[in-house]
Amino acid sequence: MTYRPWLAPLLVLALPLAAQAKAFRVDTNHTVFGFKASTLLFDVPGRFDRYKVSIQGDPVDLSGVQIRVELEARSINTSNRKRDEHLRSEDFFDVEHFPKIVFTSSQIKRDGDKLVLRGTLEMHGAKQELEIPFTAAEGRNGADQPTWSYRATLPLDRLAYGIGSQSVAAKISLNKEVELNLMLVGFFEPAPAPGHKAR
Repeated sequence: MTYRPWLAPLLVLALPLAAQAKAFRVDTNHTVFGFKASTLLFDVPGRFDRYKVSIQGDPVDLSGVQIRVELEARSINTSNRKRDEHLRSEDFFDVEHFPKIVFTSSQIKRDGDKLVLRGTLEMHGAKQELEIPFTAAEGRNGADQPTWSYRATLPLDRLAYGIGSQSVAAKISLNKEVELNLMLVGFFEPAPAPGHKAR
């Protein structure tokens, strides 16, 4: 192989561009942490309205990506006040004792046209390993900003986390499988420099 000394400075410049650390800023207008529970008679769609999302890494080079999502259990919203109060009670999420639902990633990889995210979901005092296949898209929003979106729909066994296990009504009519509907939209920006404090 012929040595080309003029390539060296180009490679030095290209390396930080290829593996640039970035931070994800959530587009709260379009992001949804939703679900659909089903009874014998009807479906109950809902979502969690308050959350924190931390994604650090490069969306192209996935090897160093770290993800943490925190949902406030109390923010559950099924558009029915009485039902939401019941869901916050000890019969279901018991938000007084378990205020947070937390997902922490352990690995992310490409599988065909999917991004498969693995990690631990902690909810209602239980921890379970979870694998989430996301469909990713990159484009520009209405303000002509470069935007990324990640969609996933997957089943979750609520009884594996003890959700509704103490409810007589749930034992009678609520399916144990809940459908998660996730839509994460936002913008990748340069990560803050070490020692930088967010305002």
